[in-house]
Amino acid sequence: MSPLHLHVDRQLRCPWCGTDPLYVDYHDREWGRPVRDDRALFELLCLEGAQAGLSWLTVLRKRDHYRRAFDGFDAQAMARYGPEKKAELLQDPGIVRHRQKVDAFVDNARAYLRASEREGGFSALVWKFTDGRTLRNLPRRPTDIPASTPASEAMSRELKGLGFRFVGSTICYAFMQAAGIVDDHLLGCVAKDIPEGAAAG
Repeated sequence: MSPLHLHVDRQLRCPWCGTDPLYVDYHDREWGRPVRDDRALFELLCLEGAQAGLSWLTVLRKRDHYRRAFDGFDAQAMARYGPEKKAELLQDPGIVRHRQKVDAFVDNARAYLRASEREGGFSALVWKFTDGRTLRNLPRRPTDIPASTPASEAMSRELKGLGFRFVGSTICYAFMQAAGIVDDHLLGCVAKDIPEGAAAG
């Protein structure tokens, strides 16, 4: 029996996206699509950290509110957040109200600004672990997909060294999948091997 899920539009998709329209759209149009914009990558890394201990769908449903609450993930603005702003965020029901995660967003903004001073910026930093190319894996079933890899472990070490938080190897691998640094769509999935910038459908 195929591990792929047949949807009402008669398309086969990875089973993890279920049938929630928001999740299906994210699966088709974002997950595994190469992201090279520095700000977008910074946002994604922060949100992957916010997901720790939760489902990605929980964070995805809050993403628009996160963008409003955190100044559009403007790292310059976030790096200036002090105790008053953090206290305000911890009262905001539109985000995950977790003190360490809020603190991590601020620390990550400061680390991101340092990383952005490197040649090529933040994008070059995170893409170097696959030599700047999408690593297209060929999983046939969900159990073929690892939780972490040597590349995500190396990314985790480097990001931690720069001062980033909530960037363990497993979170880094989820980030690599989401940012299209690796493509882990199952073989036969409608979203597999779609050229950069394209959408499924």
